[in-house]
Amino acid sequence: MQKIINVLAVASAAVSIAVVGLGGYVYLNREAIIEDVKEKALGGLGGSLGGGLGGDLPLGSPDLASPTPQASAPQASMGLPVPSSAF
Repeated sequence: MQKIINVLAVASAAVSIAVVGLGGYVYLNREAIIEDVKEKALGGLGGSLGGGLGGDLPLGSPDLASPTPQASAPQASMGLPVPSSAF
């Protein structure tokens, strides 16, 4: 019985040392790890975002915004005045 307890104690100590060591490694190298993850995440995108986020719409596609702002529908206020700053 004592041998089993000793084995469990040694295994527990090994796991504790590994967790503390890995935590220290990550803490000391956190900047390099963050940069590596950013590079890998953005590297997969390549140049596909360059023209996709701005510029003119392709021919034949409808504009999403109307050229002139439309008046909003009157709000039911139950007899209470609606401040103009609410819109």
